[in-house]
Amino acid sequence: MTVQSTAPRPWDLRHPEVLLATGFGIGLLPWAPGTWASLASLPAAWAIFELAGPVGLATAAVVACVVGAWVADACVRRAGAGDPGAIVIDEIAGQWLVLLAVSPDPLLYGLGFALFRAADIWKPWPVSWADNNVKGGLGVMLDDVLAAIYAGLVLYAISLWIGGPG
Repeated sequence: MTVQSTAPRPWDLRHPEVLLATGFGIGLLPWAPGTWASLASLPAAWAIFELAGPVGLATAAVVACVVGAWVADACVRRAGAGDPGAIVIDEIAGQWLVLLAVSPDPLLYGLGFALFRAADIWKPWPVSWADNNVKGGLGVMLDDVLAAIYAGLVLYAISLWIGGPG
């Protein structure tokens, strides 16, 4: 006879907030889920830009931020942890914000990916302040939004230096 546990499973993908917060399960990958989520967001950003232009990508990024704060908060409470690595909607939203600085271009999107990952991992001030002091879903999202601002500004400057904003 098998005894089933009644303990809640914090990363049950049948729950819509878990499905969204984990980037449809990307956050459950065993190694570097934030990096995988950022990488997966590149073709999605390209497609959104091609279908709806920069306004569409900006809208998608803002929606991801707002929905992300809500679903991340639910998952933080469910998991009982400050910023679980399985929550990757913050990386998706942040990566899309970075890519607003340029039009789709393989080189610029690759640079945007590298710059965002560096800023998200390094956490220069005020990214580090937000990471350490703002709690819940807002805190999960805010440090990535701030990292995206740094990365987006650098990406835009590089794009101007190499011949235009993409």
